[in-house]
Amino acid sequence: MKLFAHFLLAALMGAAASTGFAADEKAAAPAAAAPAKPAKPDPAKGDTIFNATPANSQSCASCHNADGNSAIPANPKLAQQHPEYILKQLQEFKSGKRKSAIMKPYASALSDEDMRNIAWFVGSKTVKPGFAKEKDLVTLGEKIYRGGIADRMIPACASCHSPNGAGLPAQYPRLGGQHADYTAAQLVAFRDGVRANSAPMTGVAAKLNDREIKAVSDYIAGLR
Repeated sequence: MKLFAHFLLAALMGAAASTGFAADEKAAAPAAAAPAKPAKPDPAKGDTIFNATPANSQSCASCHNADGNSAIPANPKLAQQHPEYILKQLQEFKSGKRKSAIMKPYASALSDEDMRNIAWFVGSKTVKPGFAKEKDLVTLGEKIYRGGIADRMIPACASCHSPNGAGLPAQYPRLGGQHADYTAAQLVAFRDGVRANSAPMTGVAAKLNDREIKAVSDYIAGLR
């Protein structure tokens, strides 16, 4: 009996020692490396990239102007846009989530750091105000932007993009002062499924007709 007890005690001590070793080994294992944080944006580098002319190509500024205030109605004003939004769009042009034969090659040549620097550079510029031009449609545009169309369950644009079109950083883009032609083209693209990188906007645009799109786009151009 004493011999059995001796063996049982030895076995228990061995198990305890083994468990203790495993625990010590686990404790000694190095912690998983934390994911590296993105580098702090450098707008000066973004300025250089934005205004540089790549070989056999054009600079961003050739379409959007040096300060991001595009003078071409078909090209968006980028000045004062939320940097997080610009970064997201560049990443999605690169991945193909947002389709554009023009933007795809440019975005594909950029690293995430380049995109971040560009976004914070152009977002730091002041947008030049625009003007509503369709006098016959301005009342309709204002109604849609500020109050939506309740009987068709179309929400007010202002509920996400704010009453003055400033948007909400990291969530909803700035719209105020944007070219009416560009805004209208994007709403049509959302409606027709050509642009598919925002489910909420696809849902809203799907309920708008051409006249309503033209009206609200023109009203947005004059917001400030």
